[in-house]
Amino acid sequence: MTSSCHTERSRSASEEKQNNMLDITKIRKDFPILSRTVNGKPLVYFDNGATAHKPQSVIDAISHYYSYQNSNIHRGVHTLSREITIAYEEARKTIQLHLNVKQASEIIFTRGTTESINLVAHCFGNLAITEGDEIIITQMEHHSNIVPWQLLCEEKKAILKYIPINQAGELLLEELPKLITSKTKLVALTHISNTLGTINPVKDMIKTIRSLSKAAVLIDGAQAVPHLKPDVQDLDCDFYVFSGHKLFGPTGVGVLYAKEEWLNKFGPYQTGGGTIKTVTLKKTEFADAPLKFEAGTPHIEGGIGLAAAIDYITQLGFENIQKHEDDLLQYTTKQLQAIENLVIYGNAKNKTSVISFNVGSIHPFDIGTLLDKYGVAIRSGHHCTQPLWQFYNIPGTIRASFAFYNTFEEVDIFIEALKKSIRLLS
Repeated sequence: MTSSCHTERSRSASEEKQNNMLDITKIRKDFPILSRTVNGKPLVYFDNGATAHKPQSVIDAISHYYSYQNSNIHRGVHTLSREITIAYEEARKTIQLHLNVKQASEIIFTRGTTESINLVAHCFGNLAITEGDEIIITQMEHHSNIVPWQLLCEEKKAILKYIPINQAGELLLEELPKLITSKTKLVALTHISNTLGTINPVKDMIKTIRSLSKAAVLIDGAQAVPHLKPDVQDLDCDFYVFSGHKLFGPTGVGVLYAKEEWLNKFGPYQTGGGTIKTVTLKKTEFADAPLKFEAGTPHIEGGIGLAAAIDYITQLGFENIQKHEDDLLQYTTKQLQAIENLVIYGNAKNKTSVISFNVGSIHPFDIGTLLDKYGVAIRSGHHCTQPLWQFYNIPGTIRASFAFYNTFEEVDIFIEALKKSIRLLS
């Protein structure tokens, strides 16, 4: 996964399949939304960093639940309840195997990355953070991995530190050991930047942290899981979080992996049905993980749909996905670099298929609006990374983010529409 460019290649469908081991034409037929038009033009969807589309197998899994299995879990002795409880817990096991987690009870279903981080901030903060303690994050974090720690530090009178970046959008790794002290209790890192596409060397960073402190480590994997397959045991992180909808699954469901030792120490994040073992009028005894952290009726179809999404992409193979997405990144980068006054932000040596850029003094919203007229969906704005753009001294960018179902032909349409938009706005 790299941002380096090479000579332009043929983009015929047959060669695309041969070179990438993926039949993109066939794959695109698995995604119903890719066949629609927008403003009379074929949809070109380059906003995968915000949310990815869903294959028919995911849609079918959700539909099947509501059509034939709809019932609540963990609470009934009747057939439907028992069937769907088994299916839901099998979905948890699918995620366990995908992340190489030791046991399924270390997988907590949440509403998404944001809730997963807030859960850790709440429980870890109550357990381990006191006045004067330190938390370290990076300058490229999504707001969801900044704001909870800011609030926690304000509440506990703790100190929040940041690992800085360079102009290429890479972390200044030599600063990490300087930031770690005996007061460092937690380090929270993004695996892949949602704005720059930078792939951070989190495994090496965790080794550094372990050698210098006993701090816990949380990895925000929201942007990583569509592009690579994390191995949490190999990483040796304490927490790994991601959202289902970026992994071609449903919205409103996410995952928190946490080491068993933390789940045993944590109190509940929310309380109510599903989280308890016994309740009397005087005292409540809580269930063990994962139920202790899953209050109320969960997003049952979300968990099942997420497992179906993991099954789908596993069949494609992450090496094949990475090869195709890297080729898309290299080809698009070369085309963009040829456009006058266009500046790309984020040129890390290790990068995935996300490109953020601006063109002269043209506002990103104006280009995004015009591109939509040509059926091209991109993202414009600050992408929930305002401290990052304060570093670059700009308000935001245009962002194109690719998935394995995107094609080189779509890139050509995007580039032509971009050039037309620039001419109209100049």
